[in-house]
Amino acid sequence: MAEEATSSKTVISKDLDLAFADNAIDFFNVWRVSSRALDNTSTKDFYSNLIGAHLRIDKIQRGRVTCIFSIKPDLLNIYGGAHGGSVAAVAEKMAIACARTVVAEDTDIFLGELSMSYLSASTANSELIVDASIVRSGKNVTAVVVDFKFKESETLVYTCRATFYNTPVAKL
Repeated sequence: MAEEATSSKTVISKDLDLAFADNAIDFFNVWRVSSRALDNTSTKDFYSNLIGAHLRIDKIQRGRVTCIFSIKPDLLNIYGGAHGGSVAAVAEKMAIACARTVVAEDTDIFLGELSMSYLSASTANSELIVDASIVRSGKNVTAVVVDFKFKESETLVYTCRATFYNTPVAKL
C-alpha cells in the first residue's frame, strides 16, 4: 500500500480515489483542522495537557476530588456545546484521581468501564463543578461516580460511572 504526500504534509494512500481524499480534506478544512495543528498531538502526554489546562483543583479528600472545569471554545463541538469526548476525558482523569485517593500508589489499576450520561449541553465560557467520589472500593474493584454541575445553578449536566480493577499479579 504505497502512499503519496500532498503539499501540506498530508499522506494519501495511492489505493484511495482522490475524490474521496478531497472530500475528507475539505471536511477538515471546514472545521479548521490542519496537519500543522495535529503535529503537537504526538508529543508525550498531549492529552493531559489539553484537558488539564481547563481544570482547576478545588478540593481533595479521601474518596473525593472536586475541580472546576472551564468550557473554552477549543473544547466545543460544531453545535457550540462541550464536545462529548472532552467531557469523557475530564471524567476519566477525575475518576483516576479520585481512585488514587483510596488505592495505594503501588497498586496498578486499569479502567474497565466508563459510562457517560449527557443530560444537557454546556456552552462556551461556562464553568462546571466536577465532583468525583468513591462509590465502592474493595480488594480488587473500585467504583467512582463523577458528576458535572453548572457552577451557577448546580444543575446536573453530565454524570459518569467508572469501574477500576486492580491488575492481577502474575504468580510464577
